[in-house]
Amino acid sequence: MPHRVTHRLLTLYQRFAASVAEHGDEIALEIGETGLTYRELDSRAANVAALLVQANGGHRPTRVGLLADRSVTTYAGYLAGQRLGAAVVPLNPAVPVARNRLVAEAAQLDLVVSPNGPVPDLGCPVLDIGASNVTRTGGGWPPPHNDTAPDHLAYILFTSGSTGTPKGVPIQHRNVSAYLDHVIRRYQAGPGARLSQTFDLTFDPSVFDMFVAWGSGATLVVPRREDLLAPVRFINRARLTHWFSVPTVISFAMRRGSLRPATMPELRWSLFCGEAPTLQQAEAWHAAAPNSVLENLYGPTELTVTCTEYRLPRNLADWPRPPGRTMPIGSPYPGMECVVLDDAGRPAHTGELCVRGPQRFAGYLDPAENAGSFLTLGNSTATIYDGTTPLTPEHWYRTGDRVTKSEGQLVRLGRMDNQVKIRGYRVELGEIESALREFPGVRDAIVLALQGADDELNLEAAFTGYVPDVDAVFAALRRRLPRYMIPHRLTPFDELPLNRNGKVDRHALAEALRRGEPNAEPS
Repeated sequence: MPHRVTHRLLTLYQRFAASVAEHGDEIALEIGETGLTYRELDSRAANVAALLVQANGGHRPTRVGLLADRSVTTYAGYLAGQRLGAAVVPLNPAVPVARNRLVAEAAQLDLVVSPNGPVPDLGCPVLDIGASNVTRTGGGWPPPHNDTAPDHLAYILFTSGSTGTPKGVPIQHRNVSAYLDHVIRRYQAGPGARLSQTFDLTFDPSVFDMFVAWGSGATLVVPRREDLLAPVRFINRARLTHWFSVPTVISFAMRRGSLRPATMPELRWSLFCGEAPTLQQAEAWHAAAPNSVLENLYGPTELTVTCTEYRLPRNLADWPRPPGRTMPIGSPYPGMECVVLDDAGRPAHTGELCVRGPQRFAGYLDPAENAGSFLTLGNSTATIYDGTTPLTPEHWYRTGDRVTKSEGQLVRLGRMDNQVKIRGYRVELGEIESALREFPGVRDAIVLALQGADDELNLEAAFTGYVPDVDAVFAALRRRLPRYMIPHRLTPFDELPLNRNGKVDRHALAEALRRGEPNAEPS
């Protein structure tokens, strides 16, 4: 059992306000040619807060939706909600209106902030903020709400639910305060540091981007969409010290041929999450940013952004070679506890990762979602939570991720539901993906089990990279894997389809495979 770490609760706004007081003339936010100091950004947030109170009948709202784009108004709106002590609920304006309406209803929003004009009906009041409103000056600003308790909500994010209805994940101030206490110190953020903001605000690593910067007096630098396709150019032009993104950005840079040795000499920190970088990706980035510390971070939304970390050694000769040739997810943050359980609920070397600690959320917005998502451990086995008793800090959250231990570090193997049965045989899709990544020229690989015309499941593999002889890949797989684990077809892609959070979109990939003309295994 790790030692318990005690934290002094600071809300998100209190961290920002401390930087306003201490570093008021430092640049807090930079978007294109626009740069705002901490005092200027705080003034804009106070203006939006006043408009929110006015639009809510003179009362502080409890839950504020935010149609989140990459504008100054969006960031001011986020801080305005935090200033008022409200839980902020980011909404993606690019998703269907019907989905945002479901989120607004589930979150019981008091109102939604729209930074850029009127929006379709979301089932609740919408505050349309024009730039002239946000930049006006004057009094009447509501004072910061300083009576926030540890169990009050800082924000609510929505993930895909198995029923098709978005699943609300409320994060309390105690959760995010414990998280920021660790990461701000670890990554040495402060005045003079310049952090990227690559993640959409509906994706929780954006909380790292914003509040590691604003909680330390650093500058948050927001890229344009096209900048994410040319990260080397953006990092150098923006003089970034800290980069944080999904690893697919590395693939874009590799494809463009921009990851040449020492092309990012000023970068100090390179952090990746969402999916583990392959060792090939890591080697390419390491060569291009030789003075940068490279880390893989892991954590589902329910555990407040990230909860484990792995730092690659400076010397390539000391790098691990784990299963799947991906970076380990490492070890838990201080105060966080991890246990690996087999199918019978017993501690094991390989199995499901379960986590608890101060960053673990207190349960889903809909309590019915909690059943089956937590467990308690007895002397010999686990008891799955059935939802009939209160959740306590002793309950472990079931991540649904399959991990193993390699060289003292946790390595993610994939989802528990990535295990399928093919003609009666149990098959780990991650094992096939690992074998494909070993083949020279393959950058990344995803294997799916898709229903064929005969209603049988067939293994379909998609890969990126350059492989001139696909038959050679089949031959290599046959030397390593049993016949029933050989994919029926191999399909090359320039890039794998991604969802809006930058992860591989397996549903879109499945549709692409069904439409394509892949290379079938030679008979």
